[in-house]
Amino acid sequence: MSTRREPAQIGDLPPIGRPANTALREAGITTLAQVAAHRRRDLLAMHGVGPKAVSTLAAALAERGLAFAD
Repeated sequence: MSTRREPAQIGDLPPIGRPANTALREAGITTLAQVAAHRRRDLLAMHGVGPKAVSTLAAALAERGLAFAD
């Protein structure tokens, strides 16, 4: 049994995991609108944000008619 808690959801971001949540929060990114202002590759360059998190964010952006700044 793990004593680690699931990462708390930040703003309107989808669940993307603790490392990605931490990286985005430290960069001041707490909403999908703020995510949309960044390029996909810049997010991937953040320690803790991997392809799975970016894919999840891309899907959430698309649901709201948003996209990365690519």
